[in-house]
Amino acid sequence: MKNQFLKVFFAIIMAVAFFSSCKPKNSGDLVSGDAAKKVYVAPGKYDEFYNFVSGGFSGQLSIYGLPSGRLFKVIPVFSQDPENGWGYSEETKPMLNTSHGFVPWDDAHHPELSQTNGEVDGRWCFINGNNTPRVARINLKTFKTTEILELPNSAGNHSSPYVTENSEYLVAGTRFSVPGDYENGDIPINTYKQNFKTHISFVKADKEGEMDIAFQLRLPGVDFDKAHGGKGPSNGWFFFSCYNTEQANTLLEVNASQKDKDFIMAVNWKKAEEYIKAGKGKKEKVRYAHNIWDEKTHTGKSEIKTEVLVLDVKNLKDICYMMPCPKSPHGCDVDPTGEYIVGSGKLAAVIPVFSFGKLQKAIAAKQFDGEYEGIPVLKYEAVLHGEVKKPGLGPLHTEFDGKGNAYTSMFVSSEVVKWDIKTLAILDRVPTYYSVGHLMIPGGDTRKPFGKYMVAYNKITKDRYLPTGPELTQSAQLYDITGDKMQLILDFPTIGEPHYAQAAPADLIRNNGQLKFYKIEDNQHPFVTKGEKESKVVRKGNRVDVYMTCVRSHFSPDNIEGIKVGDEVYFHVTNLEQDWDVPHGFAIKGANNSELLIMPGETATLKWLPTEVRISPFYCTDFCSALHQEMQGYLRVSPAGSSVPLTFSLGTNMPTVK
Repeated sequence: MKNQFLKVFFAIIMAVAFFSSCKPKNSGDLVSGDAAKKVYVAPGKYDEFYNFVSGGFSGQLSIYGLPSGRLFKVIPVFSQDPENGWGYSEETKPMLNTSHGFVPWDDAHHPELSQTNGEVDGRWCFINGNNTPRVARINLKTFKTTEILELPNSAGNHSSPYVTENSEYLVAGTRFSVPGDYENGDIPINTYKQNFKTHISFVKADKEGEMDIAFQLRLPGVDFDKAHGGKGPSNGWFFFSCYNTEQANTLLEVNASQKDKDFIMAVNWKKAEEYIKAGKGKKEKVRYAHNIWDEKTHTGKSEIKTEVLVLDVKNLKDICYMMPCPKSPHGCDVDPTGEYIVGSGKLAAVIPVFSFGKLQKAIAAKQFDGEYEGIPVLKYEAVLHGEVKKPGLGPLHTEFDGKGNAYTSMFVSSEVVKWDIKTLAILDRVPTYYSVGHLMIPGGDTRKPFGKYMVAYNKITKDRYLPTGPELTQSAQLYDITGDKMQLILDFPTIGEPHYAQAAPADLIRNNGQLKFYKIEDNQHPFVTKGEKESKVVRKGNRVDVYMTCVRSHFSPDNIEGIKVGDEVYFHVTNLEQDWDVPHGFAIKGANNSELLIMPGETATLKWLPTEVRISPFYCTDFCSALHQEMQGYLRVSPAGSSVPLTFSLGTNMPTVK
């Protein structure tokens, strides 16, 4: 009977979702006449904000300007990118190494900007790889991925990466419960309740940003969804939404939605640190990759690590506490004061708001309602600040404007609802087009939101853009939130499937020592060529190293002969330019990897395996000057065992005169 009720309930939800994604009759009138003025950025002027948007299944991070909605850059992170050779050049291949080998793709969900004193500081942007569990750090001085860390004992790195107030830790929870890497994984799936566990990783970042796993918490086999760190009074705590507390292992859409309430888990990470210092942690054997980009040598290095410190919380009653939360919660968001924790149950008819002060009092008074696999469960009423009544259908995610207001996305009813954090009164609601997932307010999860704009990231577009076959682009919709009422002022398409985004004032990042070019004299690449006179070609057995330079508008050398079928040829190309925004490309006919895109002062390497006798042209792929088309050269490939000598030249190998 209960399962039949659930089937009917889900049928209603799906029907509402379908009809809510149909075009409202008044949609053409929702953008007022002054919208164009609010989003217009005149030629030569800059946007107010950088908007860092996850690329979802593209595995990348994209950067848009706000309020214009213009796409500025796609930063390759977990996926190969032929536009710039990421994951194809010999220097960047190690960045995509994992304990499973070379993995050139991931599912990137949640950007997170580094913080100082709970405020965006403009140093780094972190992002998670959901599929092959990884977290990455992007240096905002270069807008380049400079570190990728694999997470052992994890599967589906979704509640990640979220930082503490001073970026002491980057915290990553796991979506799928699985046996730990240090445990026997060859077990029946239907022994889930006995053998499946989850691990939450606390990743330490030093002052230079370099990451490593400080410790992990071993927890019951539930699915963690979203998370956020405490602020102000709640600093030292972390909060996670979790679902599938039924511990189902099949048909989760029904079997993981049985209970009226799941949990928001509160973690006292300061107390966990104390137990670690007291020696309560256990070192477990695992394998995970740690990949670091060296800015001096312009190369990535990968190291496989084999040990992690694990703290099992089942016998430690004062680290984790469960707060009941209706129903199948997704969002878990902490307001700017650090007092209120918002849980967003996807199937709930209310939005529960918890009080950190009440949480502390309830723990002190032991207002428990039993345990969940050894973790104390607090009484719902004891920790509840209150409920937002009838907010809409399918609440997912909440952000804050710093003025006492919260904004929650409603996936099923396709709208954003604005409400007062203290009184819980609904203040406004606006439609989205359609089925909004996450939303973003610049600084909206920090102590000091910048407000002004809110962006809804929608899963369905239907009629918003020109059709492009069966698949349509996702839609980002920009709202002005400076007034009492939210105002839709722009929508723009995005790459991949955007999940979450973060934004910061452009000047905070732009004026923070951004790199414009690499100084040639500082280039410590092992195969750097710092001037044309140093360019050369060297053979050692069947390995050939080409020390090449490029500058407007030629390569040196540009004629190479004596390459043989079966050789391994490495083109180490140094861009000699010392001016901003003058990259050069390098591509060879028949190369089966990618081009290179070499920044001014940088060295990059393309590996080429010639397989047939021929003349192979190479050329610059990035338009660099009026003579860009003339920036080319030739390689002569001779048969294996040929006696053609290895020669190279620039400007001297002139045509034979008859």
